Amino acid sequence: MNALEHLKSVPVKGRAPKTGYTRDEFGPAWADVDRNGCDTRNDILARDLTDESFKPGTNNCVVASGTLADRYTGTTIHFVRGQDTSSGVQIDHIVALSDAWQKGAQQLNADQRKELANDPLNLMAADGPTNGAKGDKDAATWLPPNKAFRCEYVARQTAVKTKYRLWVTQAEHDAMVGILEGCK
Repeated sequence: MNALEHLKSVPVKGRAPKTGYTRDEFGPAWADVDRNGCDTRNDILARDLTDESFKPGTNNCVVASGTLADRYTGTTIHFVRGQDTSSGVQIDHIVALSDAWQKGAQQLNADQRKELANDPLNLMAADGPTNGAKGDKDAATWLPPNKAFRCEYVARQTAVKTKYRLWVTQAEHDAMVGILEGCK
C-alpha cells in the first residue's frame, strides 16, 4: 500500500487544544528504548551520518563527528560534537510531538507516547536551523525547502500518523494529498 492509500485511512478532524502538552508527556528525551546501550539521539546520528567517529570509551555510542547529507535542505553538513557545534545537526521528530499531542497522542498511554518520541520512523538527523524553523508545524504550514525530499517526508508523516492512530486536519490532509499525488 502506498502513502496516498494509507492517508485515506487517517481520520480528518480538528486540532485539539495544546492544553496539558509538555515534552515530558513523551518520556525522558533520548531514552535508550531499544536497550542497546546508546540513547536514541546517538542511534539516529549513527544511522544518518556517514564517516562517523565515536567518542572513545563509549562502546561506539556517542557520535563525535560525521557528515550529514541533510535531506531537508539538500546540503552537506559536517557534524562535530561540542557545546557550540552540536546544535548544527538536530534530531527532528518528523511528526512534531506537539502536533502529535493535538492530533491524538494525548489519548495514547505513556509507553505509547515514549515509543512515538523515540521511533526511528519518526526521527531524522537534520540541519539545526531548518529544524528550528519547522518547529511544531504540520504539512499544511511547513514542508522541507528541498523539494526532492517532500514525497518521502509526507509519506513518513503518513506512516507515523497511521502507526500511532493520529489524525490530520483538513488543511494538512489537503496539503499531503497535493504532495503525494505528484510522487512516483
